[in-house]
This record gives sequence, structure tokens and C-alpha cells, in this order.
Amino acid sequence: MPSQVYMIDLSASWKKSVPAKVEDLFNAMKPSEMFKSKDLIAIKIHFGEYGNTAHIRPQFVRRIVDILKGLGAKPFLTDTNTLYVGSRIEAWSHLCTAYDNGFTREVTGAPVIIADGLRGNSDVEVPVDGRHFSVAHIGADIHYADGLVVMTHFKGHELSGYGGALKNIGMGCASRRGKLDQHSNISPKVSVKKCIGCGECVPWCRGHAISLVGEKKTRKAEINPELCVGCAECILTCRQEAISIQWNESIPTFMEKMVEYAKAVLSQKNQKTVFITFLTDVSPLCDCTPFSDRAIVPGLGVLASLDPVAIDQAAVDLVNQAPGNPLSNLETGLESGADKFKALFPNIDWRHQLDYAEDIGLGSKTYELIRL
Repeated sequence: MPSQVYMIDLSASWKKSVPAKVEDLFNAMKPSEMFKSKDLIAIKIHFGEYGNTAHIRPQFVRRIVDILKGLGAKPFLTDTNTLYVGSRIEAWSHLCTAYDNGFTREVTGAPVIIADGLRGNSDVEVPVDGRHFSVAHIGADIHYADGLVVMTHFKGHELSGYGGALKNIGMGCASRRGKLDQHSNISPKVSVKKCIGCGECVPWCRGHAISLVGEKKTRKAEINPELCVGCAECILTCRQEAISIQWNESIPTFMEKMVEYAKAVLSQKNQKTVFITFLTDVSPLCDCTPFSDRAIVPGLGVLASLDPVAIDQAAVDLVNQAPGNPLSNLETGLESGADKFKALFPNIDWRHQLDYAEDIGLGSKTYELIRL
């Protein structure tokens, strides 16, 4: 039986604004039957890197927050810290970036909580029966939330082809250790050129894998890969940015790992999850970039579903059915029906994440699109 995916377009009038239509869309998911009074509801969202402008507008988030608060629930906005060095690498910078991009309590009506804590090491080991993982490291405050609303900005992505709901929960709910699990199967590396031998990384290493080698003036940090436990705290700790990830995982394996993490997140929510995906400002790259390039298609609308696989499949189909923006960086695939994401990333088969997600029981690629 096909999964239901609801959709609103971006038309508006004096009688009905787009934010009001987003309310209708969320109410179609029957949140009153899913969320209870005093439930702590995590609204998983990407706040956007500093300088990024394609992320979901906070005014849309406010409508979801108000509905949840009207049910007596306690919603909060959340994301986890990044693995790479950027404006969201730890909670202090992450919160500042969220506020700078408009995600304040005054605008959205809800507080912001960074789910994996100050340094990205507040996580919970969640069992997952996967091809690659037996446990996943999930941000603690997402894990302990009573329910989940996944608000996703749909866009292109340089590793997964597209970034949708599966990536928003699979990568976005993982702690820093979980993100390293997905991106790499070997320990981080030290740049001898950048390292000044200060030793600040040594006491933060959980596996006691880091030591200083050499004389005082030439000493450098060195990581023993056999002792490394993959916590990735050294990447955050190094003020010289001398420790970095070795991005060595193959694309298909990365997608499978990401999907297994998504399964771990959803396994703890007892069918108390709603997915809302915005097909607006469909940028060619992830919101992790500190800029937003021209959208590859016109704004198409907003989707909602209880099925993360179906909503991702519907979003891909709608983008590919639309005419491409000739002013964007799409060099091919501009015609309606062309694969926009294959045009952006010719060497990435984005279908693999959907196939694997369906195979492990996360949802169905077959859907019924219901336009409100």
C-alpha cells in the first residue's frame, strides 16, 4: 500500500498565506493523536551555517511550534554539532549561529537546545541491527525527547546526491562520534605543518591514542590508530585546526551508514515522528556551506508525511519533474523530467540511500501525493 505524502504549493492570497498553509499541512498529520500534553518534542532542523540563506525560514517554524504548544506539548528546536570545523562545531558557536539566522525564542516561540551538548560528546548508544553498525551514537537530547518533528530543507548534497529527511535524521541526529563513524573508517590525521605541539588534544583523547613525539621545539601530536575510539574530540580541541577527518568512506557505504543511523533514531520514537520537507530555495549544495547559490528549480511547495522514504522519493520526483533554472549552476538536466541531482553530481547514485532505506524497513518508495 502506498504511503501518503501531503503537499501544499507556494501560492498565496489575502485569505491564506503560505505559513497558514503550512499549519494546514501539519494538522493533516493529526498531531493531536500523536503528541500528548507535557511531551518534550524535538523539532529537528538545520539552522544553516553562518552566511547561508537557503535554510527554512524561522517564521514557518513558529507555526509548528504554536500548534504543538496548543496541544500542551513542550517543543524545542534542535540539531547536533558538526564534525567539520565551522560556525556550528560546538554548542556556543552553534547557538550564536542559530540566533544570527533568526532562530530565537522571540521569533519561533521555542528554545534552542543543541542535542549533543557543549562539545558534541553528549550522546547515547542506541542499538541498531545494520550491515555496518550494531550501535549508533545519537545526540542525547534527541534520543530522550518524547516525539520528533523533522523539518527539512531539500537541496543537493555533494556526498548523498540530495539532502532530505533521511539525511536530516541520519547525519543530523548523530553526535560528533556518530558523524565520524559515517564519514570515515580510520582515525583522524595530524598535519605536521600546522601542529605546534601544544598538547591540548592529549587530555581530551578518550582512548589515550594521542601522544607528543619529538624534541620540545619540534614535537608534534601523533595519533595511534589502534587506540583511537573515534570520538573525534581532538578535531574540536585543536585550536590550530591541525587535526582533520580522513574522508575515506565510499559513497554507497556512507549512504548505508547514514540510513542505519536514521533507523536508530526512529526506533526510539514509537511512531511519534512527523516529517515536513520544504521544496524552497532548492540550492545545489548543503546548508552546511557558508553561502547559498541560486536555486536549481523554482520554489515548488512543502511536503508532509509519516514516512521518511516516501517523502524523500516524492521530493526528488517533484524536483526532477520541474524545469531547471537556467541561471543556476546546472549545466545539463534543465528540461522537465531530467535528473537534476545526477546533473549536479554525475558520479553519485542518489537512489542507493532510498533503496537501502526501503530494504531495511524504514518506509516505502511508493507513495500517493495528496495536494491540499
